[in-house]
Amino acid sequence: MFKYKIKIAYDGTNYSGWQEQLNSESIQSLIEKALSTILRTYTSIAGSGRTDAGVHALAQVAHFVTEKSLDKKKTLFSLNALLPSDIRILDMEEVAPSFHARYSATSKTYHYHLHLDSSLNPFKRLYSYHVPHKVDLDLLKEAAKYFVGKHDFSSFAHKADQGSAAKDPVRTIYRLDIIEEEGGVRLEFEGEGFLHKMVRNITGTLLDISRRKIPLEELPKIFEAKDRKKAGLAAPAEGLFLIKVTYP
Repeated sequence: MFKYKIKIAYDGTNYSGWQEQLNSESIQSLIEKALSTILRTYTSIAGSGRTDAGVHALAQVAHFVTEKSLDKKKTLFSLNALLPSDIRILDMEEVAPSFHARYSATSKTYHYHLHLDSSLNPFKRLYSYHVPHKVDLDLLKEAAKYFVGKHDFSSFAHKADQGSAAKDPVRTIYRLDIIEEEGGVRLEFEGEGFLHKMVRNITGTLLDISRRKIPLEELPKIFEAKDRKKAGLAAPAEGLFLIKVTYP
């Protein structure tokens, strides 16, 4: 048996997300269909994690297993020929049998783009969130510091009683940087791993703090509450990008 790791970029606008779902088109299902066509047998792939509907990726990682050795250049070309133009396999390499796209990862990096100009650049409308209110950047940066480190992120999980959040809601965020860019800022999250919708829920909460809807001093209480209802609404999907998955 041979195991291969693939690196994938995709525009998530037209899809139900990464994970295969009934009655909807996902990135995972389209790649599996293309791969199964090439290998002439059903072939499943396992991703480093799921991204929600509308979320983008510059470097998602997945792996698959096959009984035969593959010509990587030829397989890569064939996969991209079968896939729609908004999904691309960037790289492919053979890996050890012990490798797992999800469980071998040591960290992930996400970027969330906030468009702060009064008028939205139409070419950024699918790839950033046009914030409809004034943002106090100093307050945003101050609030971001509270999320760095090891915390119980139950209040920022989509559903704290389901999935990985129910098993262990503690995660470590190594950095959360606010970087200025044309038309706004991007929030750079790097951590060991993230709960379902955690990045979007944190971003929404930070935006509520930046307009003083949530007082900054309430943040410790929100963490302690372990209650999703105490935090802000999730920021929209289109501003979020999976940038990097790191392995040993």
